[in-house]
Amino acid sequence: MCSPCPSRSARADHRALSVRASVLAAIVRFAVCANNCVSGHWYDLTHRIDLTSTLMLKPPITVSMAFVRGLLCGVAARGFSRNELLVKAGIDPDLLEQIGARVTGEQYIDLFRLVAESLNDDGLAFFSRPLKRGSLLLMVRSALGAPNLEVGMRRISRTFYLLQDDVEMVQVQEDGLTGWSLVFADPLRKFPVFMHEALLRTFWRVLGWLIVSRLPVDHFDLAFPCPFYADHYGKVLPGPLRFDQPRSAFWFDAKYLKEPIRRDEAQLRSFMLNAQCNIVLPWRFEDEISAKVRSHLHQQFPRWPDLAATAKALHMSVSTLQRHLGTEGTSFQALKNELRRDMAVSRLNTSNVSLAILASELGFADCAAFQRAFKSWTGSAPGAYRGCRR
Repeated sequence: MCSPCPSRSARADHRALSVRASVLAAIVRFAVCANNCVSGHWYDLTHRIDLTSTLMLKPPITVSMAFVRGLLCGVAARGFSRNELLVKAGIDPDLLEQIGARVTGEQYIDLFRLVAESLNDDGLAFFSRPLKRGSLLLMVRSALGAPNLEVGMRRISRTFYLLQDDVEMVQVQEDGLTGWSLVFADPLRKFPVFMHEALLRTFWRVLGWLIVSRLPVDHFDLAFPCPFYADHYGKVLPGPLRFDQPRSAFWFDAKYLKEPIRRDEAQLRSFMLNAQCNIVLPWRFEDEISAKVRSHLHQQFPRWPDLAATAKALHMSVSTLQRHLGTEGTSFQALKNELRRDMAVSRLNTSNVSLAILASELGFADCAAFQRAFKSWTGSAPGAYRGCRR
């Protein structure tokens, strides 16, 4: 049951306390990481500091539980407990089978790291033999110094082929487009859908990073039927999707093949230090109007400006803003609800804020309205997200 809605002064006091608590929590995380550093875990220290700063400065990101299930689909065969890994990442195992459930970006990255470290396998147990830790670094490094993207792709493909026996990245061309396709050694063997998703996402982002471009994708081919969670692909595989194709691939304009490789060893080290954020988390392109709206709403929190005020802040008319958002497949209200959902999931996982105060901060008239909205977003009551906090 919710407590009575707090007064304005009480809400202001709580927001001030929340800011101080967030700063204190960051200091504690730093201290814990520093302790790890003393024990020789320097990578863990720098990784967590960089990850914390990245996630705190931008609107929160949450990830569909469908991708958590995909991430874990190979661990049982290696003798590891899914539930133990989830608990270590601060995720309540009871949420795993709930279709609408979500985890914070930090939880997802922590889980990804835990699985890879526990298995000593960058391939997350999807391949017939493990991809030892550092395999991704080796593949990306092989492209440094290449004269252009086409040569870099050949080098990465060759290195990937040497590291495992199950799949090859093959360059194909059609109607002015270049594709990078997954060709499996045994076409009759069924690999997890998540493996297709992860390989396409990883290699597409690596290529874009190498040439300092978002590398616009013309379309993605996916060699499996449309899954029930396909609506969540928007920021994971951002482009038109074609399911039930003979092979999984991503396609882009062939002109990018001649783009020079613009990265060096120092930049590679920085990229790999924060590889999970750069590759694993859904991307939001800064130049998209929807990203600007989301960022503006986050910056104005907890005032929650309306559509007209947001359009004015972005120096455009209401109709122009609505048209841009429609072109990007969303709307102002959808973006507002998505941000409120992500902020709620994040706050419930990282603080002891009361539901009444959280409801007020997120712009709901009362706690009951917030609880109804949260359940419609995630399929669970808000309290379910407090069950497994670290």
